[in-house]
Amino acid sequence: MAIPVIYNLRSVRQRPVSTLFTALGMGLVVLVFIAMMALSRGFRSALVATGSRENVIVVRSGADSELISGLGRETAQTITGMPFVARTPDGRPLASPEVYVLVSLERLGGGDALVTARGINPEAFQVRKNVRIIAGRMFNPGAPEILVGENIVGRFAGTEVGGVISFANRDWTVVGHFAAGGSAFESEIWGENEQFMPAFRGEVFQSLTFRMRDSGAFQSIRQTLEDDPRLPVDAHREYDFYANQSYLLTRILSFAATFIAGIMAIGAIFGAVNTMYAAVSARAPEIAVLLTLGFRPLGVLGSFLFEAALIALLGGLLGCLFSLPLNGIVTSTTNWQSMSEVAFAFRVTPELLLRGIGFALVMGLVGGFFPAVKAARQPVVQAARQGTIA
Repeated sequence: MAIPVIYNLRSVRQRPVSTLFTALGMGLVVLVFIAMMALSRGFRSALVATGSRENVIVVRSGADSELISGLGRETAQTITGMPFVARTPDGRPLASPEVYVLVSLERLGGGDALVTARGINPEAFQVRKNVRIIAGRMFNPGAPEILVGENIVGRFAGTEVGGVISFANRDWTVVGHFAAGGSAFESEIWGENEQFMPAFRGEVFQSLTFRMRDSGAFQSIRQTLEDDPRLPVDAHREYDFYANQSYLLTRILSFAATFIAGIMAIGAIFGAVNTMYAAVSARAPEIAVLLTLGFRPLGVLGSFLFEAALIALLGGLLGCLFSLPLNGIVTSTTNWQSMSEVAFAFRVTPELLLRGIGFALVMGLVGGFFPAVKAARQPVVQAARQGTIA
């Protein structure tokens, strides 16, 4: 016979202070866990959104990032002339050979950071459908003009439209801002590749990105490119290329979330243990009556575990509530693959909230287990005598 749930609800209401403090402790652990995981999810989402499954990015053979790659003009021209590259209505290849370098910019709050400067051609905006200019205009060919991603606008000096940024021993005028669907491109500076080439690495591109005529033919396209003796290149689906760059830091952040929250959870579990032991001691006569009325020890065990789970659920809900304001807050970190700064937003998803509540329930059940066992094993005579003495 199961003990009615109303019994546990009444017990929780009779101990509001201890219940609330235990729940708050669990809520703070859940908050830290969700915040760290939301940071990891936000970073991965920004890099994953950078790539398209319809595009191929080509880098030098053996290069695992654009930063250490190099492609000559002849290589780029050979690839863009191949039949599997999609074309515009007027016959131009939907391909963008790109310069990729890091420049040091001054933060408005003080200090410097490395930011990606990417040289593109006009087709880049057609190759990447999620990129659009949201303020100002496109840079003019042959002019020292640049576009700035919206995630670094206001974070660095001179990033406003009409501002001037100095790098590579030249002054560059900001003529527009662009958005890229929340991807890592929004943390970059874009300019004309023919202007960036002589200012940085000379007659060499770091990558070539093109739209496939048939997005389902990637494997054959890759095989064709990598088997061509004229082309010492590696070809990657753009989506996979950028997703792989998030792997290391995402794993580190996920491990940190579990490790830090796990340490904090130990304290929260001890809080639950103390609360439930106090409940067992205070309700010894009630336990004796329940056992006398025929409730089985297993039912008493389940009742106290359910009560611990109720407190944990309250803590989990509080932690989720505390974490909601984090969603969408923009922060930044260094992408260890490219060594550049990437700005991204915390992503508090429904799945993360459910995981937070599950984490809280585990803490509650672990913390309530031994007090529940004590309650279930308590002899009826001893429990009744304890209540008489009290």
